[in-house]
Amino acid sequence: MQNQANIAVPNWHGKPYYSLNAWCLNTLGHKCYKIALNAHMSCPNRDGTLDTRGCIFCSAGGSGEFAEDIVRESVASQLQAGLSRLQNKFSPDITGNDSGACLIAYFQAYTNTYAPVEYLRQVYTEALECPPVCGISIGTRPDCLPAKTLRLLEELQKHYPHKFIWVELGLQTIHENTAALIRRGYALPCFEESFYRLKEAGIPVIVHLILGLPGETPSQMLESVEYLDRLLPFGVKLQLLHILQDTDLGKMYLETAHTTPADNSLPLHPLEKEEYLTILIDCIRHLAPEIVIHRLTGDGPRKTLLAPAWSLNKRDVLNSLHSQMRALNAAQGDLL
Repeated sequence: MQNQANIAVPNWHGKPYYSLNAWCLNTLGHKCYKIALNAHMSCPNRDGTLDTRGCIFCSAGGSGEFAEDIVRESVASQLQAGLSRLQNKFSPDITGNDSGACLIAYFQAYTNTYAPVEYLRQVYTEALECPPVCGISIGTRPDCLPAKTLRLLEELQKHYPHKFIWVELGLQTIHENTAALIRRGYALPCFEESFYRLKEAGIPVIVHLILGLPGETPSQMLESVEYLDRLLPFGVKLQLLHILQDTDLGKMYLETAHTTPADNSLPLHPLEKEEYLTILIDCIRHLAPEIVIHRLTGDGPRKTLLAPAWSLNKRDVLNSLHSQMRALNAAQGDLL
């Protein structure tokens, strides 16, 4: 095992991995706060273009249960509403000019490039014009990035050189059989094409992976991480699979949870905490140290989460992760 001190990496500020917070401190000089937004776009997996059911794990809210609604009011007012969640940490006035650019406007719910380019220009520009916003992050699918949308992102990036524009692509897995099971709706070459087009345009990409998808083994999950090592995206989100009510995944879970013992032979096996930490640590240790980790577990809505219940205590999960990595003298990339 390679010692952490021997890895040439940026300042991680005491953590055994390169967190988003460390990137913000290193690059911007201060902590940042992410406000999730719902711009009321749809998804080709929901509007009938590909399917009407969505991915099997995706809720009716399009993974935006904590997102602020920016259609009913202006983007600025909804960013201010989002700050109410952070009052114990941070409370600037969104309309002031002396607040400091410390907010990341995260277009989260559904597919946030799946709209006419004129609407995209409107909502992206409104967010970028807010003084405390240091940049925007756009969650989308690789099959929803036409050339005119890429041109818009390049244009905005040039117009706002002191603010960043990130694109988050939902890959989830590199394994096509799993992708078919979860109804992802596109093949791996589609992801690769969009990834390289964004890279050519100078747009940083954050890739979403889900750990614990039905039927996937720890070695398969690790293969998805090692695939990213070859691409070297700006960032990655490692998301624990949450099983939510009123999703097809939730129905699958309820049909099996009370009739068959929950073991590894099941196609759907919600990970236990120690299982997840073992897999997660292995993935982190095989992840290139220059890739920024934007997420390590995720947030499941308490009211609709069926499993795993232990994930609701996010602080405990992260504390356990840090403790175990310290005990192993482990660090991001030390097994790469």
